[in-house]
Amino acid sequence: MVFKVGITGGIGSGKTVICNIFRCLGIPVFEADLETKKLLDEDKSVKEGLIRLFGQGIYMPNNVIDRKKLASIIFNDEVALQKVNNLTHPVVREKFESWCMLQHSPYIIHEAAILMESGFSKLMDHTILVVSNTEDRIQRVMKRDNVNREQVLERMSKQMDDTKKIKLADTVIYNNQEILIPQVLNIHQNLISILNKKN
Repeated sequence: MVFKVGITGGIGSGKTVICNIFRCLGIPVFEADLETKKLLDEDKSVKEGLIRLFGQGIYMPNNVIDRKKLASIIFNDEVALQKVNNLTHPVVREKFESWCMLQHSPYIIHEAAILMESGFSKLMDHTILVVSNTEDRIQRVMKRDNVNREQVLERMSKQMDDTKKIKLADTVIYNNQEILIPQVLNIHQNLISILNKKN
């Protein structure tokens, strides 16, 4: 079985940059959030489930999910969010397991914003948390998603606090003023060392 490394972090923490550094080292990355977005548009059972929950209007005339409408529902309704997660998480997990079987690297990375909240962290052999200060995160998301400060803070409020996640993570990467590449190289070497001891 392939050694699974989970990467997570709050919105705007810099997970994508970290994952790209791992990719440069030849490590495959499974982006759970991207896969979930694809499922909303492409998976028949997920689409049928969403229509049952929210009506046909949750999809636009071109049969693509109305992301703004869905976001406005699930950001304000914990029960609705849980129902959407119950629809998507098992399918994402299945896709991830199938993807893992096709990989031939020393280890793989599973990147997800809610790795710990969703329970996916329990499937990992090692977890990495990316931490960044609040103001940097706000600025990144405002620029990336073209949203205002209040909208970013609202999204942040829905995620688990970093202090709780730090206690659950095996390794923490600090994305403030610290240089990222040496941190990632150090983690990569440590993981290879762990795997060599196992073998």
